[in-house]
Amino acid sequence: QVQLVESGGGLAQPGGSLRLSCAASGFTFSSYGMSWARQAPGKGLKWVSSIDNDVSVTYYADAVKGRFTISRDNAKNTVYLRMNSQKPEDTALYYCVQGRLTILGWGQGTQVTDSS
Repeated sequence: QVQLVESGGGLAQPGGSLRLSCAASGFTFSSYGMSWARQAPGKGLKWVSSIDNDVSVTYYADAVKGRFTISRDNAKNTVYLRMNSQKPEDTALYYCVQGRLTILGWGQGTQVTDSS
C-alpha cells in the first residue's frame, strides 16, 4: 500500500525559507519520479515541481522557478522541497505525489501559511 507522509509545513515569513519532506513507503521509491503539488485556499490543485527517479532531472512551475528546489534521497525513500524567498502566494496545502507525468498516489498534505 502506497503511503506518502508530508512534514515540515508551518508559518512562513515573507522572504523566509521552509523545507518540506515526504517519507514514502509501499512501493519501490527509486523507480518512480516524484512531484509536489499545492492547493491554495479556494483554488484548484497546481503542480509545483517534479524530479526523475534517478535524480538527474528536475522540473519547476514558473511561479516557483529559482526559489524552490526539489531533491530526493533514494536511500531514505524521501523527497524534499526547499522553499526559499517565500511569498504570500505560496500559502497552500502542499501534497507529495508519486509520479511525474501520471499521478499514482498522494499524501494528506502539509500546510504552509504566510505569516504576514
